[in-house]
Amino acid sequence: MLFANTVGSAQATATSPKVLHVAAAADLQPVLPALADAYQRATGVRIVASFGSSATLTQQITNGDPQDIFLSADMAHPQMLADAKLTDGAPVSYATGKLVLWARKDSPAQPLSLASLTNARVTRIAVANDAHAPYGLAATQALRSLGLSEQLKPKFVIGENIAQTAQLAESGNAQAAFISLTIASSEHFKVVGNFVPIAASTYQPIHQGAVVLRSSSQKQLAHDFLRWLTSPAVQASFKNYGLEPAS
Repeated sequence: MLFANTVGSAQATATSPKVLHVAAAADLQPVLPALADAYQRATGVRIVASFGSSATLTQQITNGDPQDIFLSADMAHPQMLADAKLTDGAPVSYATGKLVLWARKDSPAQPLSLASLTNARVTRIAVANDAHAPYGLAATQALRSLGLSEQLKPKFVIGENIAQTAQLAESGNAQAAFISLTIASSEHFKVVGNFVPIAASTYQPIHQGAVVLRSSSQKQLAHDFLRWLTSPAVQASFKNYGLEPAS
């Protein structure tokens, strides 16, 4: 049964509750709470998450932010921390992300397609900062591959991370947004808008990586959580959240 397994030393007791602090990429905002709840029910270990762009979180960790685990939206930022000797072991791939184009149902970009973005009535398109957010980099790669970069660039509104980028379109401050499937698949975003997938062949695969931090005082618990996250049962559940299993 999904999530029913216990995880070694992560098993907590009522007298000594355990907490893991996780720095998580913004695309996991709709995903991690459900996974954390399942993990706490299975093990008694509570997950406390902080969300942000992968680059911002990397900088915060480098500057001493006390976290146990880093869940990035790419493999590059965890590897940066590993190269800096700030991790307990090498980065592990835990999921594969998908890029989509999303718009509100009342957006002038409807009916939604990449071609609709060239419509003169579409004047603002939200894209995550490609220097900070892996999904922003994927969007840049996709638009370049599709020959749309120069035509659409004057319309860009830049979000610091993928959650902020989604909020720009959800609030109407942008008329469409390139966001993660995790956010587009969430209940609220399905109610107020719709999305179309971006062909995976147009951007580099979004391999999302995790690493246990060297500064953690609970390294064993942290490794237990990563083993659980990459276990077959949990990986099989990822499609429900807009993720693909780790490759």
